[in-house]
Amino acid sequence: MERIDRIGFGTYQLIQDPGQFCYGVDAVLLADFAGARKSDVIVDLGTGSGVIPLILYHKSQASRIIGVEKQPAAYDLAVRNGHLNGLADTVEWILCDVTEIEKHLPYGAFSMVVSNPPYVEKGGGPTSRSDLMEAARHETTAGLADFVRAAAYLLSPLGSFCLVHRPSRLVDILCCCRTHHLEPKRLRFVAPRPGESPNIVLIQCVKNGGKELIIEPTLHIRNAQGAYTEEIDRIYER
Repeated sequence: MERIDRIGFGTYQLIQDPGQFCYGVDAVLLADFAGARKSDVIVDLGTGSGVIPLILYHKSQASRIIGVEKQPAAYDLAVRNGHLNGLADTVEWILCDVTEIEKHLPYGAFSMVVSNPPYVEKGGGPTSRSDLMEAARHETTAGLADFVRAAAYLLSPLGSFCLVHRPSRLVDILCCCRTHHLEPKRLRFVAPRPGESPNIVLIQCVKNGGKELIIEPTLHIRNAQGAYTEEIDRIYER
């Protein structure tokens, strides 16, 4: 059953269905890590309910943001969330698979692409109980290479590709990005608490960028006492 949640960024609210899929901390971290500016023209690949474009606009008032989603039910949620938050004329939504991005958007026209793609390779891990959850967590029609290729197609020279993923896929991600001339520039691991292994990685690549990778300090979600860290509170604007 659908519900409307306050998401903690200004007055924004989000229509979600817990029986299908709800956004998580990884989407919020990606929107912050991307560092979007007002001058940016941005595409979010696999936008789901549209939470990343909403947060990106709140943080940057970027000149143009487009959310791309292949699942009709998720696309419908994204469109309704845009209307709910008064952004129907600001954030655009496109219903298409990333494997067909060339049919819908022009080559090299965007300064930033972001993505929170499915983490699990096709055929790996247990399946989910709903189609939306399955598409959000498992590669189905599009795999990692398809998201990277789509980003490379969309970006202008020196444009930024930011994604969030699992550390277990890091080698695949870096190799795939470089193959498509997206040079890894920044990398940040995210761990639940100090002393625990990272379970999220944030990556920024630059199209045709120079070879220099900066490893940023690990971000911890909670401190040793179990409270949210100051940086997490800053990211969530609490």
